[in-house]
Amino acid sequence: MKKSVFYHAGCPVCISAEHEILELMDPSTIEVVHLGEEKSKIQQAENAGVKSVPALVTPTGNVLHINYGASMADVKG
Repeated sequence: MKKSVFYHAGCPVCISAEHEILELMDPSTIEVVHLGEEKSKIQQAENAGVKSVPALVTPTGNVLHINYGASMADVKG
């Protein structure tokens, strides 16, 4: 089974959303990517269609933007 990918930047909005997502879903089905710590994955997130974080990319490729923590431009710094 392909995993969902939860992208975030470590801000309070992102951390709160991460906790909620992990409570709602089976954590073994989610890859959590902290873009502030894994800058090499920013392009991967953008290629998946992530415009802002926090965002959840589903196994089918849908991007669910959750709240608004930061734009990808902000993440790139």
